[in-house]
Amino acid sequence: MPASTRHHRALAVFVHCLGILAAVPALPAAAPEAAATPRPPAAAPQPTAATPRSTAAPPAGTATPRPSEASTTGTPGPAATRPPVAMVARVTEPTPPSAPPAMAPPSRAPASAPPQQVTVAVAPENSPAPRYRIQVRNVGNAPVETTVRQELPPGSSPTAISGGGRSTRAGGSATEVTWRLRLPAHSSTTLGTALAATPPGQPLTAPACAFTSDGTRPYDCATATWTAAAAPAAEVTEAPPWRRYPVLLAGLAVLLLISAALVWVWRRRRGRRVTAAALAGSGGPGGERGTIYPRPATPQPTRRRRTPPVWLLVGAAVAVLAGVVGTAGWTATRQVSQIDTQKQPTSGAWMGTAVAGPVGVPLRESAFEFTVYRMSCGTPGSAGQSDGGAAPANGRRCQATVGVRNVTGDHQPWHGQLQRAYLPGGRWVSTDEPATRAANLGRDVFADPMAAGTRMVLPLVFTVDGRDPPQQLEFRSGVFSAGVRVQMP
Repeated sequence: MPASTRHHRALAVFVHCLGILAAVPALPAAAPEAAATPRPPAAAPQPTAATPRSTAAPPAGTATPRPSEASTTGTPGPAATRPPVAMVARVTEPTPPSAPPAMAPPSRAPASAPPQQVTVAVAPENSPAPRYRIQVRNVGNAPVETTVRQELPPGSSPTAISGGGRSTRAGGSATEVTWRLRLPAHSSTTLGTALAATPPGQPLTAPACAFTSDGTRPYDCATATWTAAAAPAAEVTEAPPWRRYPVLLAGLAVLLLISAALVWVWRRRRGRRVTAAALAGSGGPGGERGTIYPRPATPQPTRRRRTPPVWLLVGAAVAVLAGVVGTAGWTATRQVSQIDTQKQPTSGAWMGTAVAGPVGVPLRESAFEFTVYRMSCGTPGSAGQSDGGAAPANGRRCQATVGVRNVTGDHQPWHGQLQRAYLPGGRWVSTDEPATRAANLGRDVFADPMAAGTRMVLPLVFTVDGRDPPQQLEFRSGVFSAGVRVQMP
């Protein structure tokens, strides 16, 4: 082969190899490591259509610089170092969409009660007159100033109050005892009240709450019911038989029947004696007393069988009827007296049974246990001052301190529109949610469900109009729950 031909073929092979090396960066990466290499940022300088491209091929003996060499030396390489088609494909390559999440986003977490800095415990004492012992404990690491209020039963009056407490009229017939305390860190104090003696068998419930220093937001609340000590079992005996109405009526009926039977037997024997005396006293011939037997053959009159007189039968029937009617009436009266007239009738559409009770008594429905510890109302016309006139002109705020406990095994939602305050005349209003959020320091207590087994003590605000306070508070966990009703004093 001539030398010129060998040189041309070697040059052709060399140029062909250079073209292959220039086209290798534009090929798709086949290895996993190459696929994992991040793409260059979009701000990197890329050739545009306005940039003039050289159409002349490089000399055959000149080596084409690599992109790494151009970036190292700082001298831009020729535009033909990479094929234009490969560059456009790399720039306009779409970003693949992100894969959908493997799991659904979690639902709203149930609300849990914030940690309590002050706790309250109330216990009744075993005494002839009502007495209560209140223990207030600061479980925090800093001293706390708190206001403790105990709501006394309607109509009761305190006879003794522990040091620092004073009795005030809370409105209506209700009375409350107030203490202002400063509790050091991790300390506790015990308060006490004594009430005037009450009739035996009458329980008295007196709840107590610890509030912030301004007396608006509750820390914790507790309640207790005092009941008179039961009499010993030996002294509690049933009434004697002669003091029971059914026994008395039955004895009277039996006595009348026995008396009537004795009268009838006596009259019959008396008739027989009169007949025998008449036959024995009849004289024979010569005035001598004859013998009864043998009797003369004279026809004897037909004798009717003696029966009890009509008045005796009628009297006995009246006595028995009176006994039966009296026994039935006494039994029916006892059964009717055992019926609780306070319970409201429910239908099959409601969940659970409606329950009613006074302030301070825990009332349970299908999902929650509600306890109303206290309610205070402002003056008429004070509601519009706090929200810029959104409330009625004569409206006022009534704030109820309510304890809510989730008695189910799952978290339960509840809604402000289902919590109502009933006014005189049957009108009702729902919870004022903006005012309730403000009373809870901006926290929406109805936004999240309550966790299972948790308990919260929180203020609920109702905006009412007129001068009369609410007569009843109604609380429900759901639309179909029978709910509970609390009678306000």
